[in-house]
Amino acid sequence: MSARTSGRRPYRNDRRAEAAAGTRAAILDAALTLFVEHGYAKVTISDIARKAGTAVPTVYASTGGKAAILTVLMNQGVDDPVVEQTLDEVRSASDAKAAIEAMAHGVRLDNERHLDIVQVMITGAAVERAVEEELHKVAAAYRQALGVLAERLAELGELRPGLSHERATDMLWFLFGLPSWRLFVAERKWSWDETERWLAEQAAAALLAGPDSR
Repeated sequence: MSARTSGRRPYRNDRRAEAAAGTRAAILDAALTLFVEHGYAKVTISDIARKAGTAVPTVYASTGGKAAILTVLMNQGVDDPVVEQTLDEVRSASDAKAAIEAMAHGVRLDNERHLDIVQVMITGAAVERAVEEELHKVAAAYRQALGVLAERLAELGELRPGLSHERATDMLWFLFGLPSWRLFVAERKWSWDETERWLAEQAAAALLAGPDSR
């Protein structure tokens, strides 16, 4: 094998990898657009392939079937860098109000960026077991992240007396979980700013100790 041939191979491999990544991204974008426009149940792999400008076998080889595609889209929200940034801010907050506001803003940004995916995965879970199972995993990870706020409030001595970590996390899930943002913003047409502000106020009222109990 000549040095010239050996030197070209990494370049060709890089080009193949770039092309594969581009095809995968096009398939995911096409799938999300179709899921939002027509509903998860009505979209076929053929529809996705046609919109992405590729072949059906390529869709399966690149991303798998519909449930696998939606799983990838769902995990984009879980893996968004804003999640770890928010948790770092909550853990380092010097007072309860700052911790709550950091969590409210972070989960707002994550939901705002991925609201379309949230809506699709909720409707998809109603018609396909694999999507339902993945939604449970996403919700569990989301709830666990909210539990970091409950831990920080307890560390600061600001958590309402008698309120367990589990109960506080339940309350945070009710306020900051997937259904709330979808209800206020998508269904009731609140702005993201007023939704974030109101939910943070409710979290403070529900979870923080009153002045007489500190």
